[in-house]
Amino acid sequence: MIRLLILVAALLLLGAADQPQRIPAEAATIVHVYPHDKTAFTEGLFFRDGYLYESTGQVGHSSIRKVALDTGRIVREVTVPAPYFGEGIIAWGKQIISLTWQHQTGFRWSLDGFKKLGSFHYPGEGWALTSDGKAIIMSDGTPELRFLDPVTLREQRRLQVTINGRPVTQINELEFVDGEILANIWQTNFIVRIDPASGHVVGVIDLTALTRSVNPTDSNAVPNGIAWDAARRRLFVSGKLWPVLFEITPPKGGQSIPAQR
Repeated sequence: MIRLLILVAALLLLGAADQPQRIPAEAATIVHVYPHDKTAFTEGLFFRDGYLYESTGQVGHSSIRKVALDTGRIVREVTVPAPYFGEGIIAWGKQIISLTWQHQTGFRWSLDGFKKLGSFHYPGEGWALTSDGKAIIMSDGTPELRFLDPVTLREQRRLQVTINGRPVTQINELEFVDGEILANIWQTNFIVRIDPASGHVVGVIDLTALTRSVNPTDSNAVPNGIAWDAARRRLFVSGKLWPVLFEITPPKGGQSIPAQR
């Protein structure tokens, strides 16, 4: 694990010495702090109509929740039963689409009542979901993002994510913000900003200060969960087993780091 963290830090913060171009990197700036269920093993997060929607993981404890932002109160919840390990979620129309980790199975739920409407299947693992308004975008822990037809959920194409010409692995929770795909890199404090046309990382948000303020004692309590309130331009981030959810300023560039040619 230490080797993984060192490698990711080297790629994201140092880059390759022979790359002359640079991309913005910035530390997250906290706007507001909200309560969050410290027992929630956060896997997916999105914001809709004034509420947060959150999926949690771990076999026997997986769920999908509608949560009041200001209080952290669970307004509605449905269990994702064993043996499934719940993963990412996204809303499309009047449905919620959810993934599971290693069972190659996803589910459709009604947005208003969390009634299970059906299931679908995919090869490999399921990690996270977001949407660009045309396709549903899926991560699976590899450097490739899958673009799915939002109606049939069949894969249309894949996009490789790179920084300094190298593939970026451990891509986890996703959110589409201002024409970019934001992605937590699992087991790090970094959110990368991905150009959805090229797959190139065009910026990095550093959540180190947020993680330190939470002071996690569990090694699993890493940053994970990004939600975007487009109407009010609010960006929310949290983590697995974190007692708080942060609103941070949307990305707008900062100091530079080497980037791909």
